[in-house]
Amino acid sequence: MAGTPRLIRVAGDPVLHQPCRQVTSFDAELGELIDDMFASMAVAEGVGLAAPQVGVDLAVFVYDCFDAAGQRHVGHVVNPTIETSGEPEEHDEGCLSVPGPYHELARPTLATVRGVDRTGASVEVTGTGFFARCLQHETDHLRGVLYIDHLPRNRRRRVLREMEPFEWNA
Repeated sequence: MAGTPRLIRVAGDPVLHQPCRQVTSFDAELGELIDDMFASMAVAEGVGLAAPQVGVDLAVFVYDCFDAAGQRHVGHVVNPTIETSGEPEEHDEGCLSVPGPYHELARPTLATVRGVDRTGASVEVTGTGFFARCLQHETDHLRGVLYIDHLPRNRRRRVLREMEPFEWNA
């Protein structure tokens, strides 16, 4: 596995609750960050990971996720913008930065993310089903928003109380 796993930050860490900076240097350091994010996501058995989750306030996320048709998508997006459409569907959602609990959350069924890759080349990714949810979830992270921030306050508090440490974040 290329890259070195980094500690995954959990809810309450300030880096998770602030908007990220745009990437302006497409250099070896960015490539190393992306490789480390893939390594961290693999260790934690996640399907997506945003840079703030490893303590870096840059607009980057990685993914390894299946869409509504069962097709696997693996990649990364730097400086993403997102457009969503489709009727919102409720499904369980979880987060490596809120380890343990899941909660139902409605999200649109189609998402298109545009940005660039580690070299600055244009990237456009469209996802359906679970992959659309992943793209929205990771893009939210780059805005300083966790999935629990979409929940009513009493449910958010309950989810936070149910968090539990895992090897990759303890």
